[in-house]
Amino acid sequence: MYFSFKKVRNYPLRGESILNVITTFKEKKREKQIKYERSILRELSIKILKERVRHYFGSSRLTSSLVMNEGIEEACYDVAIEAYLLGAKFSRFGYYGEAMNEARERCHKEEKHIVDTLYNFFLYWAGGDEGIQSESLYYLCEQYVDSWWREGYQRGEKRYKLKMH
Repeated sequence: MYFSFKKVRNYPLRGESILNVITTFKEKKREKQIKYERSILRELSIKILKERVRHYFGSSRLTSSLVMNEGIEEACYDVAIEAYLLGAKFSRFGYYGEAMNEARERCHKEEKHIVDTLYNFFLYWAGGDEGIQSESLYYLCEQYVDSWWREGYQRGEKRYKLKMH
């Protein structure tokens, strides 16, 4: 395991010696990731989240009544943020010359997990009323996650180009 040392202060107080805090590289990496996620999320607004939920799920007969439920709407926001951050995270590959589709293949499992989570959440709250429409609901969930992944990817790639990462 590798360690990095960070000085707490440059000079000792009376009767003290200089203290060093030991942090691992995993902790440093996680801190850097959190800092990047916070900076990329500043560009996202709640208004856009609400509009996109209404756009994708407000028109479907099955989901339009469910979206009015505050808990489901918040779950859609959570999924959107996760997909957005996933796209932003993989945008660095685009900055280094990889095509968007190639970068997308790298995170296929994570993206599918996000889609499945949203789909299963809708099925749970529908109470078995989905019937034949379950396939179209899955495609709606895929399109919703896809739109947020692309949005995050494009914003992240722009940040890399502007050296704001």
